[in-house]
Amino acid sequence: MSLRKVASSRWFAPSVTAALALAAGLAVGALRFGAGAGGSTLIPAESFTARAVDFNTNQDGIQTLQSLQNAFRAVAAKVLPSVVQVDVVDVVKNSGADFPNPFEFFFGPQRQRQGQPREFRQQGLGSGVVVRRNGEKLYVLTNDHVAGEAEQINIKLQDGRSYKAKLVGRDENKDLALVMFETRENIPVAEIGDSGSLMVGDWVLAVGSPLGFESTVTAGIVSAIGRRSVQGAAGFTDYIQTDAAINQGNSGGALVNIYGQVVGINSWIASTSGGNIGLGFAIPINNAKRAIDDFITKGRSEYGWIGINMGGLQPQAAEDLRLGEARGAFVYGVFKGSPAEKAGLQPGDLITRVDGVALKDSSDLLLTIGNLTPGRRVELELVRAGSTQRLSLQVAARADEKQLAAQSSKVWPGFSVLKITDDVRAQLNLGNSDAGLVIGAVDQGGPADVAGLKSGDLITKVGGREVRNLGDFYKALNNPGSREVLFAIQRQGNNLIIGLVR
Repeated sequence: MSLRKVASSRWFAPSVTAALALAAGLAVGALRFGAGAGGSTLIPAESFTARAVDFNTNQDGIQTLQSLQNAFRAVAAKVLPSVVQVDVVDVVKNSGADFPNPFEFFFGPQRQRQGQPREFRQQGLGSGVVVRRNGEKLYVLTNDHVAGEAEQINIKLQDGRSYKAKLVGRDENKDLALVMFETRENIPVAEIGDSGSLMVGDWVLAVGSPLGFESTVTAGIVSAIGRRSVQGAAGFTDYIQTDAAINQGNSGGALVNIYGQVVGINSWIASTSGGNIGLGFAIPINNAKRAIDDFITKGRSEYGWIGINMGGLQPQAAEDLRLGEARGAFVYGVFKGSPAEKAGLQPGDLITRVDGVALKDSSDLLLTIGNLTPGRRVELELVRAGSTQRLSLQVAARADEKQLAAQSSKVWPGFSVLKITDDVRAQLNLGNSDAGLVIGAVDQGGPADVAGLKSGDLITKVGGREVRNLGDFYKALNNPGSREVLFAIQRQGNNLIIGLVR
């Protein structure tokens, strides 16, 4: 079966604490090894005599378990009052069509008779964490997929008290939302920890309302840190991976350390069945701290932006561009008037460091720049045509995705280029063409799209210069000598010349 991402709001299944595994290990005792001529030898299990555990002579093991148990109790007592159940009602609208048109399968979309649009009220639940109090206003952090589009929000505390709440701000890019309710009553606020101090193997507890079983606590360890997003998960954050049971309804709940400090917001699971299999993922709380302030002051999150289109790079391209072993984010396009253009960044650059911190790939750069405060100056280190350069620029505020898409006309040159390898040649059925480069993706509405360049076009010359590899291409493209750049291309056996104006 395939592994899939499951948002953990609105249902799942509880689990046994990991302490039982430790208890079993302590009850059995340590394994013994015998040293022989060939090295260590495992003594067969049959040589051990089974006997009942004498609790009077096993006090060390009991005390160890008791200490662990007391620690879990203390953490649960501290955290549970500040973790809430978030009940929501969504209004789902349909088009009002009474039934699908069977002819669409054969003939494409057909004109449908108009029905009366209908609305359905859909209930759901998740979890949340009380993270701040301002006077009578209490703020609860949860996931965007729990409360971001809810028409009604209700907060239920561990002790049964219930309050109507409203959305303060949401961020689809990080899957975070902040809701607020008001009361004069005493309600504990969670202690926020430092997710940057987490290490693989650290104990953590997941707290929330799986399947509506409010105030559920499960235990496990940090299985991995810095996990990247998968398709369907928010892309402007990395994730903490844990085997503490996270189930549907846990979304928005707390992942806490042994000090009872919130270090993550539980978000989703990977599963073959939709149920927990020990692959839970939480948003690091450090990635949410600024978002909380932004939600309260601006109603939305604010991200840093430098104005480039970036991505990964073909393995075969490194030699053409004389990159050596350098890793980072490859620049395919630069927005006109952006901080990147003003600083001198060019298509074909490989950004390797931000303020001295090495980048592994373009996702690293997206997270690093996105989490910077607009207005801050940063130094970029990059490789261009085999030489290392440093540029300084001032980070701008990122527009929302719709606004960025509307600015595609400002991206230069508005397309990506691939080196033609044997695999690419076979895939595109290029035959015996001696061209070395082919156009990959073309930005819709960008300069290349408007001029008529198409994905699959073979590039033979740029600015009158023959180009055989990516090094030749970017050298000719970035030549400051002319405002108009002419591209000689081959398309279905025809030779064309198309010009782009910078």
